[in-house]
Amino acid sequence: MKGFVHGGQAGLQGLSLKEQLAEQEPQHGEVKIKLKAAGLNHRDLFIPDRHDPEEADVILGSDGAGVVIAVGEGVKEIQEGDEVIINPGLGWEKNAPIPPVGFQIVGFPGHGTFAETIVVPEVNAVKKPESLTFEEASVIGLAGLTAYRSLFTRGQLRSGQTVFIPGIGGGVATFLLKFAKAAGARVIVSSRSEEKRQLALTLGADRALADDADWIEETTNEKVDLVIESVGAATFNRSLEVLGKGGTLVIFGSSTGDKIEFDLRTFFYGQYNLLGSTMGSSEEFHDMVAFINEHSIKPVMDKIYDFQEIKEAFTHLNSSHQFGKLAVRLAEK
Repeated sequence: MKGFVHGGQAGLQGLSLKEQLAEQEPQHGEVKIKLKAAGLNHRDLFIPDRHDPEEADVILGSDGAGVVIAVGEGVKEIQEGDEVIINPGLGWEKNAPIPPVGFQIVGFPGHGTFAETIVVPEVNAVKKPESLTFEEASVIGLAGLTAYRSLFTRGQLRSGQTVFIPGIGGGVATFLLKFAKAAGARVIVSSRSEEKRQLALTLGADRALADDADWIEETTNEKVDLVIESVGAATFNRSLEVLGKGGTLVIFGSSTGDKIEFDLRTFFYGQYNLLGSTMGSSEEFHDMVAFINEHSIKPVMDKIYDFQEIKEAFTHLNSSHQFGKLAVRLAEK
């Protein structure tokens, strides 16, 4: 089969589209999926630096959607012909404060979704909502689940609250915006890009702040209950300053740096909550899909590439200019 792999050279130089890769067959409790589309994530840019180029090639990609073409013994809920989304989290079934030992993500160290077929455990194949195209369904796994857990499991967002999302534009951030609005929250976002701020407003954001604005002054009349952070060092303290006393800051990423300093006295006198979050359980994935169905949510799609254009998709993702998600079409509809 055809697949997009890393191997032979370190970093992005080791990426290549190969035509003659061996296909896997499902074992006990597994299903084989003919992939129709796959979603890109920033994780796909990091794996080439983590994968030893001297080891066997690894097929990249964590997100995907397709049609089940074979099932192994012991499979009960999924049948051949089912249209499914891949839950990229392996080995985390029940909602819990932390993932269990052995938790992994599709696409490294095992093979991923940038290929014509993939074999995954039955529990990781979730029936696709009819309202979503394969391309739309292929991008909700990693980013959607990260957003859902951050907002609802960790952040405990409730209708009528106000949430602040710094750095609108990426896949998780656009899911955060859509999910929060569907839940009845007021949403404030920020971006250095005027274009992204305007796009966020068209998607339902109540306010969009410029990165170079005085956020404290801009939010004087706001009571921010929840901040969902992923920018990291560049915005962490500014985000904390706009959070209302007793509020919660959830952080799932640190794209501008991992090290910060903040005022502990201000923090404990403000009765703030600081929580980490990443990915989520199979239970939360099913809850997220049900939420998407209930509220007729569609992901924000920036661009869809054909399989032979996948290197261009990586270049686009690496530029950080996208608004929403990027997908690769792996097979005709």
